Amino acid sequence: MADRQKIQKAKITDAKKSSKAVVCHFNPDQLSLTKTITWNEETTTGGDASQLTFGGGKAEDLTIPLLFDTTDTGKDVRKSYKALLDLAMVDQSKKDRKTNKGEPSLCRFEWGKFLSFTAVITQITQKFIMFKADGTPVRAEVSVTFKQVEQKPKRQNPTTRSETRKIWVVHEGETLDWIAYQEYGNPAHWHHIAETNNLDNPRDLQSGQVLKLVPLP
Repeated sequence: MADRQKIQKAKITDAKKSSKAVVCHFNPDQLSLTKTITWNEETTTGGDASQLTFGGGKAEDLTIPLLFDTTDTGKDVRKSYKALLDLAMVDQSKKDRKTNKGEPSLCRFEWGKFLSFTAVITQITQKFIMFKADGTPVRAEVSVTFKQVEQKPKRQNPTTRSETRKIWVVHEGETLDWIAYQEYGNPAHWHHIAETNNLDNPRDLQSGQVLKLVPLP
């Protein structure tokens, strides 16, 4: 009899301090990824249509509905995801050198092999749906919206020969030429990505597939 696959719990962690983590009581039954592409519109007098100029892509937004429940212990449910609320608050230890002001920490949403998303939190909505007789909330629906952050590569020792600049996690519907346009400004450079990643069939990209993106030769 085959071993049952261990359930991977979704979690949200501080990107710098993995010990500060919120493990979801229940894995999400849905989530949404939103990618915004900017087009600048220029209207021509007397024309029937506008001229569009590509203005660039924006960071992806990830929205996840989560359920937290403490009906078994009777404790205030907010305590079970307090670390999540803290990630949306200003961290005074992260001060800008110019303004001397702090900012919230980077965080990471992780769920097994499906998704690892480094981001900042832009919105948290708490909906309390069950209470004890004394008013203590014991069940809450928490919706979190993250905005993806592209982390700057660490400076490498001049003797380091690795050329990898960053990685790209493929999402459903993305094509190699589209990724090449986003990264290098020219869809024709899909050949470079295919060769770098030893892709036998460049058309057969899978959601969640990780691609290495290196500088053009």
